[in-house]
Amino acid sequence: MNTSFSKIGHWISGKLIKIAEALGLRSVSPVGPAKFVDLAPTDQADQEGVYSAALTFATASPDVSNIALTGPYGSGKSSIIRSFLKSYPRQALHISLAAFLPEAEDERRTVTKQEIERSILQQLLYGADANKLPLSRFKRIQSPGLWSIFRSLYILIGLLALWHVFHNRSEVFEGSYFKPFNLTNWTDISIAAFALIFLWSTIHHFYVASFGVSLKSISLKDIEIRPSSDDQDSILNRHLDEIVYFFQSTRYDLVIVEDLDRFEDSDIFVTLREINSLVNANVGVRRHVRFLYALRDDMFVNTDRTKFFEFIIPVIPIINSSNSIDMVLAQGERLELDGSLEQQFLREVSRYLSDLRLIHNIFNEYAIYVANLETDGENVLDATKLLAVLIYKNVYPRDFERLHRGEGHLAKILGRKDELITARERGYRFEIAELERDMAAAEQQVPKDLRELKMIYAMALFEALPDNTICVGRTNRERIALKNLADQENFDEFIVAPRLFHRNIHNQLAEHDNSTLQDRVDSEVSYAERVESIERKADAQKQSAHRRISHLRHEIKAIRTSKFNVLLRSSAQEIEGLFKDLGDGGDLARFLLLEGYLDDSYYQYTSLFHSGRLSPNDNKFLIQIRAFHTPEPMFPIDNPSEVIAGMREDDFSLDYALNVRLVDALLENEEHKDRLRKVFAYLSNEFPNQQEFFEAYYATGSHVGEFLMQLVDAWRDFVPAAIDGSSAVLHLAGIIEHLPPAMLAREREEHPGLSAFVADNLRDILDLLEGVDPVKLEELRIETKDLAAIDGYPNVARKLYELGHFCLNHGNFDYIFGSILGEDFGSDLRKRHYSRIRNSGAQPLLNRVESDFSAYFMNVLLEMDDDNEEDIEAILAVMSHDELEADDVEAFALRQTKLLPTLEEVPARYQAMLFRGTQIAPTWSNCLAFIRSENFEGGALIAFLGDDKVRAALLETPIPESKEALPLHRFLIDAEGLADIVYRDYIQALPREFQKFPDAISAGKRRILIEERRVTFNAENLAALDDEIDLQTAFVAQNIVCYLSDPSSYSIDDDFRERLLATDISDDEKRSLIALMDLSALPSLPERACIVGPILLRTNGALPSLTSDIVKALIVNAETESTQVQLLNLLHETLDKNEVREVLGQLPYPYSRIQTGYARPTLKRTNENSELVRWLDERDIISSVGKPFWSNDIKVNLYQS
Repeated sequence: MNTSFSKIGHWISGKLIKIAEALGLRSVSPVGPAKFVDLAPTDQADQEGVYSAALTFATASPDVSNIALTGPYGSGKSSIIRSFLKSYPRQALHISLAAFLPEAEDERRTVTKQEIERSILQQLLYGADANKLPLSRFKRIQSPGLWSIFRSLYILIGLLALWHVFHNRSEVFEGSYFKPFNLTNWTDISIAAFALIFLWSTIHHFYVASFGVSLKSISLKDIEIRPSSDDQDSILNRHLDEIVYFFQSTRYDLVIVEDLDRFEDSDIFVTLREINSLVNANVGVRRHVRFLYALRDDMFVNTDRTKFFEFIIPVIPIINSSNSIDMVLAQGERLELDGSLEQQFLREVSRYLSDLRLIHNIFNEYAIYVANLETDGENVLDATKLLAVLIYKNVYPRDFERLHRGEGHLAKILGRKDELITARERGYRFEIAELERDMAAAEQQVPKDLRELKMIYAMALFEALPDNTICVGRTNRERIALKNLADQENFDEFIVAPRLFHRNIHNQLAEHDNSTLQDRVDSEVSYAERVESIERKADAQKQSAHRRISHLRHEIKAIRTSKFNVLLRSSAQEIEGLFKDLGDGGDLARFLLLEGYLDDSYYQYTSLFHSGRLSPNDNKFLIQIRAFHTPEPMFPIDNPSEVIAGMREDDFSLDYALNVRLVDALLENEEHKDRLRKVFAYLSNEFPNQQEFFEAYYATGSHVGEFLMQLVDAWRDFVPAAIDGSSAVLHLAGIIEHLPPAMLAREREEHPGLSAFVADNLRDILDLLEGVDPVKLEELRIETKDLAAIDGYPNVARKLYELGHFCLNHGNFDYIFGSILGEDFGSDLRKRHYSRIRNSGAQPLLNRVESDFSAYFMNVLLEMDDDNEEDIEAILAVMSHDELEADDVEAFALRQTKLLPTLEEVPARYQAMLFRGTQIAPTWSNCLAFIRSENFEGGALIAFLGDDKVRAALLETPIPESKEALPLHRFLIDAEGLADIVYRDYIQALPREFQKFPDAISAGKRRILIEERRVTFNAENLAALDDEIDLQTAFVAQNIVCYLSDPSSYSIDDDFRERLLATDISDDEKRSLIALMDLSALPSLPERACIVGPILLRTNGALPSLTSDIVKALIVNAETESTQVQLLNLLHETLDKNEVREVLGQLPYPYSRIQTGYARPTLKRTNENSELVRWLDERDIISSVGKPFWSNDIKVNLYQS
């Protein structure tokens, strides 16, 4: 009874509430925005009433039975329907299949058409009160109402009445029961009447109920009988009578069907349309029933939907990817999260959220998670990351649930962190190895490039030399085979040498002008500049590689502390398949992971943490070591003190304790001193195998300095072990950075290899240092090989320079001048290197050079082929260093372009070298000073005097005539080593003659003395040349005037005079010599006659001593025909006619025919022939002279006898 009254009270209360809402009397709660938002459709979705107006039109139109409300998922169709129903005056039945949908990822569950129709039928029939469908064959539990009390009483009284009548059945059948039939017997009559009415009502009830009974089937042993309708596939068609009965018995005129389109089965719509038509056509249904479908636009192909529905209402989505940001921001404002959430994240992630209910649920869960995770009042969690986790949870719920068990796609991605770190480290280390190999190859390539350059210049030199050249040299004594020239270390000296000496296969020495060699190869760039360019290019490549290696090592150092999204981006392709396995292609998951909003710290946002207890990571660490698996050094430990407490003492003597967080904790507490000692002992024994731990600890450890100091003290051989290890640079960088100067000094003294290793690898070490105290560099006492390599650390470079801790090499000097002193370090420095150092005023630089001058000279000055413009003071300073090898100083001095003015400050051992190399000013005073020197070498002075430039400069001034200069005069006249042309020049410059010939000079040099008249002409000197007839002849010829003035003083015969006639003396002098000769011997000396005849002809005179025989000998032995005729014309008077004819007979044709007879010789008309026939005719030797008709020749007419 109380239950009935309670229901009545609730019913009355509900009605009053609805009335209050309709009248607007129910006020809104004055409290601010709710913390949570329900996900149910709202009835405020159609503020403008556009959709309500369309639906009102459709539900009022008599021709519209099937209405479609179309729009994409989440467009607000349900809210529009609810808003419409709020003002709909009639009853509507709502059928929703959303709860019946299988999970989108559950491929095992497939919903059949019968299941869908069964659900529709159930919602249709069970949506109405069971009491209103008493004849339905679908029996449902009916809740007793208020009238059930009276019905039960009616049944009880009726049963009592029937029992009473049945008990008195004999009286009833006899009729006595109704007697008397008046009011006095009203009780029995009333009971009988009531029993009869009850029996009738009971029979009527069962009769009516029988309409809802159907015979499904009758089954015997082997026979089953069932109605044909039971075989129909469609449940709706099978129970069509139930559906019609439903609409006959209820007042629903609008049936709303939602989520039916998600099953992608348009046949169900056909069935529902048929049902709608049958219901409206049924006479028992006295109203127009309409079906309203909420479905997607693409449910029907093409125009099929316009044929199926009588009215279609499109829904404009209230949210999509373009405006979802507004909904997200609205939720943030509702929860007052504007200050804690990244606005950029909200804008970007909203593009992936296009369902308003999903957005509401995400923020509902956010409010719950925040309330639970921040119970201690400390807001230490990242609100944006928490929201990202919840977004993932809602979009990928199944994968998120599996994440708690370490399964699923996200767990696989997060579990690959170590693999990604390893792969990235491997990639960086591979690139470093490649760069180091390239650097090594580049260093090897420089000598190859230099050799190719040498070959180019060597070939250019070979082309300029004669073909039969076999060797060359800078001096006449040096011999370098052509095939070995390019291999010479001082090859550059051959290139810049102005002249070279070369020998042929006959060992003949010759001089070659080499001044144009460089211009022939390249007129714009010199050999030294090209060498410098090759080396500079190699240095640039090396520095670039060093910078890249430094960057990569820094990346390796930071990779284990890199955020997960950074690692993921570097290997996105490797995990692409895991994203594709997620819904929607994993675009949202990819965004959250790659942008760093979702990472391996997710567990902090998905579980409660109790301080002072083991975290999941801590517990995992202990589980692994108890399973004898060593976690990696970077394994995350959240509560190291608890982990240490959970470890065994023996664990600290194993690699289990080699964890960055654990070692930090051991260093922080003195209580762990013994445990730390065990750790150091293990490291000393297993050092080569534990480099991964050292790398991890150096990169992320909090107490690296304390760790190294205690390790060095505990293990005294740590430094040499580190130097010999594979990660030596990393260890030494940590030692320098973290050990105090005193400890560094101690380690340097105990381990000498420390300074050498640091010097060799300083650049790599500095790349790993955060900063370095210059005092530590002073304690290490290193000698840096390449200051330019540490150009990125100018303070360190300057400090090393000031301390003088650098090697003496080209690169360091270039860097000091360019980067520290700020001076030019180009070609001028290379040409005047030592001079620039002396003039720089940089005392640290000068001190460093002078402290080890021998190394500077050998490694720098001597190696620079183009260092050839040093100051005189610098050259003399180099020569003053007695510790240097004389040959090396000579090579340095000989390539200088500046000449030493005097020998005053030049050490004695280098004087000859200067003259031999022409490196001293070409003055007669220097030559005389050298001759007087104790270390005088004649060969050096000969080489000096033989130089063309020296000779030209010396001969510009006269040779001194003083008595003090006589040694110089004697040296010049005795200079057999000079070339003849050079010797002649110097002999010409001598101011006086010498009394006699030198004994030790060659015939060529004596000839020069004769030709230049530098020896007095007398019989004694002439006699000194007895063995050299040619020189005697030349000597007399040069002094012919002296000889002719007193020929009797010299014992000279006609043979000697004959040789004199062949010299270049004048014809008059020759005529004088002929006068001294005995000409009677000419007929027997045709050669002499041949010489004398032309001389007489040229002097145009005859000698008194000439006889006819001599004349005939002169004429006949003359070399040419013309000379013979001219001599005959000149000397014919000495001959008679017969002798003339005799001579003519010995002359060539046609002169030989001028005799007697009938011949008529013809002569060419020349002056000598005209003269010949003239005197022949005059002397009557010929008859006459005539002229032929056909020419202008001379015709001679002879006497016949």
